[in-house]
Amino acid sequence: MTTTVHAYASPSADGDLAPTTIERRDVGPHDVLIDIKYAGICHSDIHTVQGDWGPQPYPLVPGHEIAGIVAEVGAEVTRHAVGDRVGVGCMVNSCGECKNCTAGDEQYCVNGMVGTYGATDRDGTITQGGYSTHVVVTEDFVLRIPEGIELDAAAPLLCAGITTYSPLHRWGAGPGKKVAVIGLGGLGHMAVKIAHAMGAEVTVLSQSLKKQEDGLRLGADHYYATSDETTFTDLASSFDLIINTVSARIDISAFLGLLTVDGALVNVGAPAEPLPVNAMALIGGRRSFAGSMIGGIAETQEMLDFCAQNGIGAEIEVIPAEKINDAYERVLSSDVRYRFVIDAATFA
Repeated sequence: MTTTVHAYASPSADGDLAPTTIERRDVGPHDVLIDIKYAGICHSDIHTVQGDWGPQPYPLVPGHEIAGIVAEVGAEVTRHAVGDRVGVGCMVNSCGECKNCTAGDEQYCVNGMVGTYGATDRDGTITQGGYSTHVVVTEDFVLRIPEGIELDAAAPLLCAGITTYSPLHRWGAGPGKKVAVIGLGGLGHMAVKIAHAMGAEVTVLSQSLKKQEDGLRLGADHYYATSDETTFTDLASSFDLIINTVSARIDISAFLGLLTVDGALVNVGAPAEPLPVNAMALIGGRRSFAGSMIGGIAETQEMLDFCAQNGIGAEIEVIPAEKINDAYERVLSSDVRYRFVIDAATFA
């Protein structure tokens, strides 16, 4: 059995998102039905629906930054109860048995984690995302949103928050560490807030200084324009960790030169084009060029708790569903500070 719910879907790689209805499975013994209140717009949504990362199973409902209220739970659910404030991020299932899943790295499931939209779930159905009024998710992939964060500001934490928290945590951002963030967008502004709360000295590296006031307000100690060539000489060998949040091709080798010996540049932005690296930029300082996706479920909960304890939420602009296509255009032209969040009540 299924239940029909309202949603917005992309009909094709070049079509506008439009109102539709989709089917959600009935609540099984281990399932949670969530009344979605807010859904963030991630750049990944745009890449996916436009086919930048390969063919998609259209019509496709995107959205993997979901915040809402539990409306129903299955008979064997123990982690969540009706009325709980919850969230769903970029994945809704995994095999649960491989070495990565059992280590808490479900996002790197050897057998393939199940994405929140456009993926084949364990029952063979295609997942549909959070641009909808309701979603049904197995309890193991539902996160608790602490009371210290408003639901609208919490939604982007389910992707942008954990995508930046995970590498900052893993590479030891904290007191005594110098961290640089490339780009001050949806991911970058969260990286600045989180790195600052961890106690690191934070520098923003942006194309221009037009967002400098914002960057300093959000917690950056320094702000430099990468369009100024002196930035790369003045900051040579300065940083222990650089988080690259931009989803566009940049000169990775030039940024590697800003790292100290044993420093790491971690890519979390996901451009459609390759990012070439000069091997000498790595060899010359025993530097590392790494990548990081999202975090596992336990780490995502840790991130939400950390953000609540430190008063961290996303900087958002709440929009009705009818403005989604306009929002996509604005994201592509960098006209958002710093995350669009859709009011799910407007899907109906």
